[in-house]
Amino acid sequence: MNSHAPHIRPVIRQLDEAVANRIAAGEVVERPASAVKELVENALDAGASRIDIAIQDGGKRLIRVCDDGCGMAPEDLPLALSRHATSKIDGTDLLAIRSFGFRGEALPSLGAVGRLTITSRMRGGEGAVIAVEGGRAAPVRPAAANPGTVVELRDLFFATPARLKFLRGDRAETMAVAECVRRLAMAEPFVGFTLNADGKEIFRADAEQGELFDALTIRLSRVMGQDFIDNAIPLDAERDGLRLSGLAALPTYSRGAAVAQHVYVNGRPVRDKLLTGALRAGYMDVLASGRHPAAVLYLACDPQLVDVNVHPAKAEVRFRDPQGARGLVVSALRHGLATAGHRASSTMGDATLAAFRAEPAAAPAPAAPRTYQMDYRPSATAIRASLDLQAPTMGFAEAPSARAEEESAAPLDAPLGAARAQIHENYIIAQTEDGLVIVDQHAAHERLVYERLKVQAAATGIARQALLIPEIVELPDADAARILSIAGDLAELGLVIEPFGGGAVAVRETPAMLARLDARALIRDILDDLADQGASDRLRGRLDAVLSSMACHGSVRSGRRMSADEMNALLREMERTPRSGQCNHGRPTWVKLRLSDIERLFGRKD
Repeated sequence: MNSHAPHIRPVIRQLDEAVANRIAAGEVVERPASAVKELVENALDAGASRIDIAIQDGGKRLIRVCDDGCGMAPEDLPLALSRHATSKIDGTDLLAIRSFGFRGEALPSLGAVGRLTITSRMRGGEGAVIAVEGGRAAPVRPAAANPGTVVELRDLFFATPARLKFLRGDRAETMAVAECVRRLAMAEPFVGFTLNADGKEIFRADAEQGELFDALTIRLSRVMGQDFIDNAIPLDAERDGLRLSGLAALPTYSRGAAVAQHVYVNGRPVRDKLLTGALRAGYMDVLASGRHPAAVLYLACDPQLVDVNVHPAKAEVRFRDPQGARGLVVSALRHGLATAGHRASSTMGDATLAAFRAEPAAAPAPAAPRTYQMDYRPSATAIRASLDLQAPTMGFAEAPSARAEEESAAPLDAPLGAARAQIHENYIIAQTEDGLVIVDQHAAHERLVYERLKVQAAATGIARQALLIPEIVELPDADAARILSIAGDLAELGLVIEPFGGGAVAVRETPAMLARLDARALIRDILDDLADQGASDRLRGRLDAVLSSMACHGSVRSGRRMSADEMNALLREMERTPRSGQCNHGRPTWVKLRLSDIERLFGRKD
């Protein structure tokens, strides 16, 4: 910067309304899906029971939203296009918001960047239409119309053509619109939705009937698929005025990306870091690396307990008690997954059957499936000391081959059936009343030992070791205050810290099981989590990783031959143990094949 340049006095100008609306539109309308979201939410606020959406060219050329809601009077149409004009709040209490919209920005913003037409009629009233192009409104005219409102937005961003360069292709924009409509449909089961793209219906969900939870479940089956319902656990928990309900999928029904996570606060779809972080924490020790849970969570509370006016697109919220909200989500998920017991995803059995089916003769040989080689060799003494499967004959001296065991007294009507054989010294074959179960003995027992170790750690506390010389960690004052605010929680996990003057903290004790802990790096990582999510499970995750490693080394190894009594004891323990449907790394511990499916493989049934 040239310090000798002449000083130029800035001129402050009042922007005209058209420019101000275009600037506001940049916050509210990022792409066609944003416009669809605002218009559909307006229709829901109007009490619509059916909403029909049509788009062309991904919404760039046309967006049309028709509803059968309460409609608007002719004299209200010009006011609806004025900024900060709304019928949804009176401005006296910005926390008493019970509607989707409340700012009065959407319609004027859309009219500022596109060609907008609104046709509306109240029941028993006269229909009227108003048009606005690039922020310039035409007079209101009479129009023939059904009760409700039709909003047409043509040539989105024609008034701000530079914005068009930042849009993706028509197909990508269409997919974004469809995802927006699906998310809204999952919160409103009593409202019917249709979405047409370029003349083709790509989504339809008719209004559901019955009780709310039943209607939600049916709507979710239509949107998420029946597989999600079949592999999900119902949630219902309440704490300090917050209520959580919804469905959370089994860990073995995970996805490769966070595309099947939907969170709602008082019916509003949100993408909130606090809540998505809580969702990850709830699945912390049951998912494989790189996998993401599938869940639909509904949080409900008094509007006074949550501020929805913190994001231009209303995609984020702020709770009066953020840790209470996070704790409710985490505890409800962990409890729900624990009550699922030994359940594993039903899709695992389908995948197993697909692998068994013969390939056509001309087809190339399939690629070899990925295998996981466990190379642990604990001593027989260590195994005897660490395992107790509550079977009177459960010894771990080398047993004769169990590959073809005699009929045992184990019940066939037990969830995992009766052990019949062991193959390749690692897979237990069990017979059930309606099929068979294949169990990975090492993976299953690894989870059993891990859960037992966690119970022991919770009962006796995390053992701590005092440092001969406390480790001093220099931090900015704000970071020091933030980490010291959770010192009590850290102490319960074995990390004892104290203030050391200024912005420094002293690490006095560390968890005994983390022998080579870099306390300085851990504290900085926890601070990053606190800044990003408002909470941190990093230390808990490291402790669980150590327990998981201990469980790996203390479980029945691959290649270990087991007797029928040993195998049945393992099956019964799995049935009693939470989360035993997946190993510590998130992979399934067992798969089930129905007898009817096996018979189809051999052509016995059509």
